[in-house]
Amino acid sequence: MTPGPPAWRNDGMPWLPCPMECEPPTPAPAYVALDEESQVEALRGVALDAAGAFGLGVRDLQLVLHAFNTTFRLDTDDGRRLALRVNTNSKSTPANITAQQAWLHALATETEVLVPDPVAAPGGQWEVSVHCPPWGGRLHATLASWLDGDDVGECDEEQAHALGRTMAVLHDHAEGFSLPARASLPLFDEPLFHDRNLLQDASMLPQRDLEVVAEALAECRRRFAQVDAGRRHIVLHADLHGGNLKWHRGRLAVFDLDDAGFGVPALDLAISTFYLRGDAPTVEAALRAGYAEVRDLPDVSDAQFEALVAARQLLLANSLLDSSTASLRAEATDYLALTVQRLRGWLSAGRFALDPQRR
Repeated sequence: MTPGPPAWRNDGMPWLPCPMECEPPTPAPAYVALDEESQVEALRGVALDAAGAFGLGVRDLQLVLHAFNTTFRLDTDDGRRLALRVNTNSKSTPANITAQQAWLHALATETEVLVPDPVAAPGGQWEVSVHCPPWGGRLHATLASWLDGDDVGECDEEQAHALGRTMAVLHDHAEGFSLPARASLPLFDEPLFHDRNLLQDASMLPQRDLEVVAEALAECRRRFAQVDAGRRHIVLHADLHGGNLKWHRGRLAVFDLDDAGFGVPALDLAISTFYLRGDAPTVEAALRAGYAEVRDLPDVSDAQFEALVAARQLLLANSLLDSSTASLRAEATDYLALTVQRLRGWLSAGRFALDPQRR
């Protein structure tokens, strides 16, 4: 087993997890080969067992989303509605989950940001581990209060402005947040967040496309080093896009901290910008304006910021190659071709675009 990168505390010192936590579990080939319906049915059993481990009786359990991870809506015997997530493709260790849920609870109780409040198991831990025979091992599950409203999806100007303000509040809170004992988060100081580079040997790409990916990765690494130099890392959500946001009665809610880690504030802003690049320029401007109402925009050059935006494309493509979810694996070939097109456009023009033809 090859240890992963150091997990970091917010005092700048590494805390290395025990060997059993260094690498996330790998699904059995038989699970990977299942169709989506069969995967969900296997995970439904995990969710039911997890609810029992959290000390809850189940009145109803409905699938919400089977994608990177799998989330169910849980209606309990005592009348509560909760969100139960089974970590399938997540690389989060128990120490990471402890940090994520602790920050989520702090945000719920110490700020006006609308987030789901985690629910602890009877023993006080934020996650439970459940054996899943089709998977071939144990899976972690977490529980939190239910958020009303629809997922935002594509942000309009009002929602993007609210996201900018919310992100800035998260960053302000993160400046003073301390992780609890035995909790850790990964360090995001390079484009692939220290995940194994699966892009360099992607068999579905011709050599000329592999060279584009390699050039883009090298440029992103160079810019990451520049942006990180001398700057303090804080806890970042690191996945603030419309799929992790809800809008209800004119108010924005944030959820899913599974990708949280330590990095520079500019990275959070760049990640959200990536998802807005297909919208009108006024939407991206609204994001930055909302952020600037709360705290100063990060001090990075345009070239550095564009590399942080482009790095998201590399990370998503790399993660897709590592996915066990049937529907995501089916998209890999087409998404890699699109990735090369976008990266080639960025390297040529200096500005990243989801549609290079509409730059």
